[in-house]
Amino acid sequence: MNALTQSISNMIKGSLKALSAFPASIGAAVGLALVTLIRIQLDWPVLQPWNFLLDCLQLALATGAIFSLAAITAAQSRFGNRKAFLGANLLGAGSAVVTFLVLYLFSGTSAGGTQRAALSSLIVLRVFVVIFVSLVAFILLMDRSKENDDFAESFFMTHKAFFIALIYGLVLLAGTAGIARAVQSLLYREMSGKVYGYLATLVGLLTFTIFVGYFPDFKKGSEDDRREIAQKQPRFIVILFGYIMVPIVLALTAVLLIWAGKTVLGGTEVSFVRLSAISAAYTIGGLWLHAMLARHDSGVARVYRVVYPAASIVILLFEAWALVGQLRVSGLKVTEYAFLLVWALAAAGSVLLLTRKRDPHRIIAIIVCVLAVVYVLPFVGYRDLPVYAQSKRLEKLLVGEHMLAEGKITPASAEPSLDVRIAVTDAVSYLLRADDAKLPSWFPRDLDSESEFKAKLGFEKTWPGSEVPKMYLSTNLYMPATAIDVDAYRWAVSLHDAYGKESNSVTLQGDKGLYQIDWILSGNGVPTVRIMLDGRMIVEQSMDVYLQDVVSKYPPAESFSTEAPLADMSVKLDTPEIKALLVFDSVSVNVNTESNSTDYWMSLRSIYFSENP
Repeated sequence: MNALTQSISNMIKGSLKALSAFPASIGAAVGLALVTLIRIQLDWPVLQPWNFLLDCLQLALATGAIFSLAAITAAQSRFGNRKAFLGANLLGAGSAVVTFLVLYLFSGTSAGGTQRAALSSLIVLRVFVVIFVSLVAFILLMDRSKENDDFAESFFMTHKAFFIALIYGLVLLAGTAGIARAVQSLLYREMSGKVYGYLATLVGLLTFTIFVGYFPDFKKGSEDDRREIAQKQPRFIVILFGYIMVPIVLALTAVLLIWAGKTVLGGTEVSFVRLSAISAAYTIGGLWLHAMLARHDSGVARVYRVVYPAASIVILLFEAWALVGQLRVSGLKVTEYAFLLVWALAAAGSVLLLTRKRDPHRIIAIIVCVLAVVYVLPFVGYRDLPVYAQSKRLEKLLVGEHMLAEGKITPASAEPSLDVRIAVTDAVSYLLRADDAKLPSWFPRDLDSESEFKAKLGFEKTWPGSEVPKMYLSTNLYMPATAIDVDAYRWAVSLHDAYGKESNSVTLQGDKGLYQIDWILSGNGVPTVRIMLDGRMIVEQSMDVYLQDVVSKYPPAESFSTEAPLADMSVKLDTPEIKALLVFDSVSVNVNTESNSTDYWMSLRSIYFSENP
């Protein structure tokens, strides 16, 4: 019991310490929690008009909370006086206000074709970059002495604070949610599910205060014994990094080196998207682990600190080769752009790790921040630069085929080569997906339509592999909503329950006797209609002839649904005894070109039936 009391007491003391050390940051976090509670409380019809305002408030307060950490740490570690501390808190609060005003007044766009404002994904990403840069600045500014700075130790201390706070938070969340669930199950069944949202928000606030309260005093001239404890890596962390994670990264290094060798011998066959994901994981994970191992003295750690940057240089040369090849094929897109930035980070990081002996990780962290900012900048960011590159690529292709002149696209007079058609389709598709990007004035915005694409460019959309014969071809017809003149018929016979059965039957009493109407399916789906009068067969007709006419008029191709008129979606029967009209909702013909087999499916809407005089 004493241990529990002591743990709670330490947690409260840590939270109070965080409030006194970083008041602006904790104040912004409290504001963020209050806005979140309001958002949870309001149901959607009431919340919708306020959604944009609350989005702006939440992002602004989150920015203020993290920016305040950096500003206060800078003031305490560089100046250490009350005036600087007060100014830093005011600057942190001001960052939240400025962010809110910028978002609310200048960043709203219409959402979903409505007049309501919303934040675009680019704006949100820019705010997250500001938060990320502020967090890195907080870590960089922890060191009070320029002569003895050590980013790696501050970097680890931040991780340690985060995971300790996370463990406390998860335990608190699990406990409070369990209590709430018990109350709901045993005492108050009408309890709102919003209670769990309230608890999660309050626990999140407490977790943040635990995270902030874990850090030692950064004030200039003061010595806090807790700093050495906070920076010390526990034994299990040393084992985890040195004997588990290092072998994993070294194994990935070996895989990438083998890939480089295969590339030299036979070229690259790996998907560029997959290569970019592996490269990003290797670069970010490798640099992160190198920083974590900066003060390890084990043999494994020393080997890793030498092998990783040297092997990265070799791997980077072949990744550059793959990137150049990809740019030649499809030009610069978001994937290639992100890959280029990660490559630049890996190259700069590897060179710094090999050439700079004292704290290279600090410069690497600054480079990461610069690249993150570049990623979201206008003109040179991930949205504008790839769009500009693809616009120029498309322009060059169209000019080369004499399809673009004087700012106007004209259809191709002759079908371009397969490579050109694939490249044009690829560039057009990318530009159409570029939301809110500035596109060339000559670029039509309706090219997503197959018909408009063919009408304006003179050929159909063409993708890689289009020249390969299709294994499966089909004809899919459907009848649109329409009125049918059935004045000449007496009965409407429904056989919808025939689905999944080999046959279905309906009987009706007419003036000439008892009729039995059967709809019979064969093995390949070609049905037969059979009509009997008082046990005597008067009609037995397969739909085979009708289906052959369908295939002749609508040849099987790629699987697209086609609207067909009533004349093509019906069959007439006429005998001395009766006349009937079979109307279909849909007709499908599926051809397997490899096995040379054909399957049919017909959805019968109704049989309109009448006796002849």
